[in-house]
Amino acid sequence: MNTRRDFLQKFTFSALALPLLSFTSSETIANFYKEPYEGPVLRVAIMGLGSYGTRVAEAMQSCKMAKLVGVISGTPSKITDWQAKYNIPAKNCYNYENFDAIKNNKDIDAVYVITPNSLHHDQVIRIAKAGKQVICEKPMAINAKEGQEMIDACTKAKVKLLVGYRMHFEPNTLEVIRMRNEGEFGKVLFFQGLSGFRIGDPTQWRLNKQLSGGGSMMDIGIYSINGARYMIGEDPIWVTAQETKTDPVKFKEGVDETIQFQLGFPGGAVASCLSTYSMSNLDRFFLNGDKGFAEMQPSTGYGPIKGRTHKGELTQPHVTHQTVQMDEMAAIILSGKTPIVAVDGQEALKDLKIIDAIYLAVKTGQKVQLKL
Repeated sequence: MNTRRDFLQKFTFSALALPLLSFTSSETIANFYKEPYEGPVLRVAIMGLGSYGTRVAEAMQSCKMAKLVGVISGTPSKITDWQAKYNIPAKNCYNYENFDAIKNNKDIDAVYVITPNSLHHDQVIRIAKAGKQVICEKPMAINAKEGQEMIDACTKAKVKLLVGYRMHFEPNTLEVIRMRNEGEFGKVLFFQGLSGFRIGDPTQWRLNKQLSGGGSMMDIGIYSINGARYMIGEDPIWVTAQETKTDPVKFKEGVDETIQFQLGFPGGAVASCLSTYSMSNLDRFFLNGDKGFAEMQPSTGYGPIKGRTHKGELTQPHVTHQTVQMDEMAAIILSGKTPIVAVDGQEALKDLKIIDAIYLAVKTGQKVQLKL
């Protein structure tokens, strides 16, 4: 992608390679990572070099269509360490004050924002104004208003905005979605999503409302929200919710500890979900229809994802989620691939609208109607 001509030549090849990126079977995923690849490569800078940024960087070492080429961090020592570990040139290293200069860096195609939730809004808009493609970790923003502003900025700048929904590419998850689409569960009646863990360090940013935008719902609860949508295959039309707080010292005002919420869907299905920072061993999805079921546990962890349906065990292969995610996102950006389950800003905005409604339902005690 050094020149437009090079890009267009490689683009033609990549279109031929796209079928290998439909990771719905063990054969296709195995073939893609076994066979040589000579198509275009998305050159990515990671913004935010914390634990998850590190996980993504490690996973990208196995990518074929995406390459880590730059970093953006407020910690100089981390930049130095990453330069040495990943062979990143100094000209591709930025801090949070000067990263607008990526506009003039032709070696960076996209930036993956992996910073605290409340920072996403301004950082994504700055990246869009610099003309770079944007990948943003979820939740995309701390509320739907900010999310819409991010979408508008990327639309105006004519860049893509993708969000880190790694489960949308996970093979066992896609197998359940395939079964539902083909009617193997019959009429979907019920979904249960349990998402939670016991959070540790009380000083971390996830427990700081100014940085996180909330509590467990903004971190782990979004998995059950999004999971209910892609497992049922519809968007909800109403929500009710209840909050429980047992430790108001650790979970201060505006930082939710545990929320139970219920979603209603236009086809008649209902979902019952739990988001918590005070209980471990909660990573389970259950989908029930009048002809069959799917159970996944763990359902959203880093893997391997395990589960079964009324037809038996789920046996799709495990490949590091972030590796598959970044290769798939490269295909979306470089070649216009349409994923089986959307990962764009509009998809993320729906989750933010539901989160806004959950918090409103907790506050008012009322059922909140949704228009997604």
